[in-house]
Amino acid sequence: MRVPRSSLMALAALLTGSVATAALAAETAALDPSLTAPISVAPTPTAPPDQAPTALPDYKPEVPAAEPAPAASAPVAPTDPLGAAVLARVGDPAPLLLRLTTKDRDAIRSFYEARAGKPLWVADGGWTEAAKSVSARLAAAGEDGLDAHAYTTPTLSEKPDDKAIADADLRLSAAAVLYARDARGGRINLASISRLITPHLDLPSGNDVLTKLSDAGAKAGEALQAYNPATPGYLALKARLAALRGPAPSAVKPLRLPSGPALRLGMRDARVPLLRAHFGLESRPAGTFDQGPGEPDTYDSVVADAVSKFQRGRGLPATGILNVQTVLALADAGHAGRLTGGEAELIVNMERWRWLPGDLGANYILVNVPEYRLRAYRGGVLRDEARVIVGKPDSRTPLFSGLMEYAVVNPSWYVPPSILKTMAPKLAGYGGKTWGGYEVVRHGGHISLRQPPGERNALGFIKFMFPNQHAVYLHDTPNRSLFSASKRDFSHGCVRVDDPFRLADVVLPDWSAERLKKLIGKGERTLRLPEKLPVHLAYFTAYVDDGGTYRTLPDLYGYDAPMRAALGLPGGGGAAVARLPDEAPRRKAEAVPMPPKTHSAQRRWPHRHVADEWPTGRYEEAEPPRRHLRRAARADDAPEYGEPGLWTPAPQQGAPRSYW
Repeated sequence: MRVPRSSLMALAALLTGSVATAALAAETAALDPSLTAPISVAPTPTAPPDQAPTALPDYKPEVPAAEPAPAASAPVAPTDPLGAAVLARVGDPAPLLLRLTTKDRDAIRSFYEARAGKPLWVADGGWTEAAKSVSARLAAAGEDGLDAHAYTTPTLSEKPDDKAIADADLRLSAAAVLYARDARGGRINLASISRLITPHLDLPSGNDVLTKLSDAGAKAGEALQAYNPATPGYLALKARLAALRGPAPSAVKPLRLPSGPALRLGMRDARVPLLRAHFGLESRPAGTFDQGPGEPDTYDSVVADAVSKFQRGRGLPATGILNVQTVLALADAGHAGRLTGGEAELIVNMERWRWLPGDLGANYILVNVPEYRLRAYRGGVLRDEARVIVGKPDSRTPLFSGLMEYAVVNPSWYVPPSILKTMAPKLAGYGGKTWGGYEVVRHGGHISLRQPPGERNALGFIKFMFPNQHAVYLHDTPNRSLFSASKRDFSHGCVRVDDPFRLADVVLPDWSAERLKKLIGKGERTLRLPEKLPVHLAYFTAYVDDGGTYRTLPDLYGYDAPMRAALGLPGGGGAAVARLPDEAPRRKAEAVPMPPKTHSAQRRWPHRHVADEWPTGRYEEAEPPRRHLRRAARADDAPEYGEPGLWTPAPQQGAPRSYW
């Protein structure tokens, strides 16, 4: 029988493969005799002619195994029961401390997991020196205007078990993390006070706080206290708070006095020697040239002053009279007294220092809004100061920090859309390229008005720009008579500066005031600062001036009362909050559509117009041209308009008042 050619070719291929396989096996065995395992070869689907074909399973190619994903940095497993107890407690949903955020708790868990649950503050069943240092700082939180009761320090029994050690260690860590956050301004939800208070708070994470304290060792308390501001203004208020409070209540031992009448200056009583011994005074009044030593039981000015100081520290009226309230306070001297209004005033303003950056900068500008004053510092030293005009209570100047980047000499001003809406019907029938000293700018179906640079320009001759979300800045003004007023809240958010060329002389080191004034009338010019200059818009109603004098100011925007309420201080009643003026909702700048032209407008308005491009500059606060007002207006009540979202809403249709 003749074998088909295709079968012969298949047989040859099979034999060739078998020979090649055998040769390969022999060569491998010669190189390495240990390799004696046979090499399996997958059968071919073609059978030799002398055998019946066998059924083969379906062939499925091997899919290569997926590469294992890189292992995430897993927590270090605890190696002892104490570490396991710590990790179990940190994973327990039971709270560690009131007001501790979930984010901070997660950061604490991450810190302890990275150290396999090893305690941070406890060693050999007792507190470490670092723990004692941190506990002392938490107990003295009142020195910085914080509430020491918010940072509860846990206690350890004489022989604590692992569970007690884990709980105490984590609670102390939670207290330290919360203290650091509060010290950097995290105590208040600022949006609840005002949407215009928008500082960038540098709140530390719990992981970073614990790492810093761990590295500080026995000086962990000092490292924790360093989260408080170190600016001179803050330290001056802190020193005044300490002087106002007098000695800490814990430094005065309780004194139980027998009953008796109220003691006033000059009276004699058997309780006076007890008071002298309690306050560490001389046993009897010292003598003078005119008279001999006094009697030990005389209630003289020295004893009265000591009683007065104690009363002040306990929040009592500092009369120096030993009355019933003072006797009871002396008997319970270890208990903290209630805060006085003066202390609350200091604490509120100390809190506002936490809104500013920890480093104000060697060179910076500070505007204190309720003081209507700007101060410029060079090398940390006051270089110059100026009066300013700030926002009205219903269009407040926002509070934040920014970086001044450039100044514009001979700036232009564009009429805000909210004002332009009321003027559009009149502009539709106007045929000139200028209107009331404003240039008509047309772009497609929209129009705008631009006030060119000049002495009548609403921004004056110069403006200082520090880009920010509120679109406010410092600028000149033609209405300089307003600076003579003692209460200067006339603007709609921006800050107007008296004698701005003096300020330019400070912020532009390469330009003197005389050189800048030579640019007036020569077209708009942008001058960039060699380095960005920090600008801080702040709000202090109590401060210590450069001469060391303590000063208080009226609460222009009514922020003090809600802050006292938020901090749990006296004087935070709801009535004061209710008197706060409402903040108008913020709106974005919008283009004003061109009204349909009438036949007369088409004849009177030529196709030529002032500008071919729609203005891209910010809308800035200004006053409408007074010569077009229907009634005369004084300089101090002329309407003004500010940045987008800060200007006065456009008058309603049919309103009796019109500006043009």
